[in-house]
Amino acid sequence: MQVGLIGLGKMGSRMATKLIKEKHELVVWNRTQTAYDLLKSDLSDYKFDIAVSLEELVKKLQNPRVIWIMLPAGETTQNILDEVSGYLKEGDIIIDGGNSNYKDTQERFKKLTGKGILFLGIGVSGGIIAAKEGYPIMVGGSKKAYEHIIPILDSLSKPSGGHEYFGEGGAGHFIKMVHNAIEYGIMQSIGEGFGLLDNSEYSFDLQKVAKLYQKGTLVSGFMMERTIEVLEKDPKLSKIAGVIGKASGETIWAVEEAKKKNLPIEIIQRSLEIRNESETDPKIQKSFAAKMVAALRNAFGGHSVSQA
Repeated sequence: MQVGLIGLGKMGSRMATKLIKEKHELVVWNRTQTAYDLLKSDLSDYKFDIAVSLEELVKKLQNPRVIWIMLPAGETTQNILDEVSGYLKEGDIIIDGGNSNYKDTQERFKKLTGKGILFLGIGVSGGIIAAKEGYPIMVGGSKKAYEHIIPILDSLSKPSGGHEYFGEGGAGHFIKMVHNAIEYGIMQSIGEGFGLLDNSEYSFDLQKVAKLYQKGTLVSGFMMERTIEVLEKDPKLSKIAGVIGKASGETIWAVEEAKKKNLPIEIIQRSLEIRNESETDPKIQKSFAAKMVAALRNAFGGHSVSQA
């Protein structure tokens, strides 16, 4: 398929590479030239088109146009949506693949549907590893648009990812919001558990423990695999500080949503608070738990870590 991709950051550039290698025809746009240079370097044997403006990107696409935006949620995404939608015609498809608030997605869906433009709010997970393993893709918005772009989603989800349609409006981004909230609790639990192992009276080989945990136990899975990788590089996590980085929107929104509905969310809320406190609290920064969470975020998402 032909698709216009806006935003060549950590996720966008990897998605572009995967789609181009899967023989899709891409027209890309990014604010900075550096991103183009990196993409050209990685794809020297492949062809793709570069647009010098958003208007040119739209003009280079055939009807119905498919445009996928991979930008930070909030004002940046809104500004691009406002401009791009002004160039589109009835029946064109525009996708927000960032971590937008589902309420914003709901409003955008209503507004664009009123103009005859098919809108999708898609949660894209899997971090930087998904470029190889396959993206898990959570789709909400126009079902007609979802069915039209299935070849793109099939390519992005190869070999071990997947995609599902969950309903109109902000459904896809709601699912992604909850996913990221759960992620906080899982990482904090792994960090605290391995912190206890590290401070026991025994001299445990933590990587050996993690490898055994990965062999069919209830805590095996994606994050335990990343735990093994982290401990292989730095068995005692002595090279990094436990500065996790401030909580992002999705988990904050999930906690707010749960409280509004009087639902229990204590574990996720506390993991969010610890992340924020790690910015300034020396005790948390020195803890094995916080170091582990910071290291895991780097392993699956490429997030920066502070050196000890």
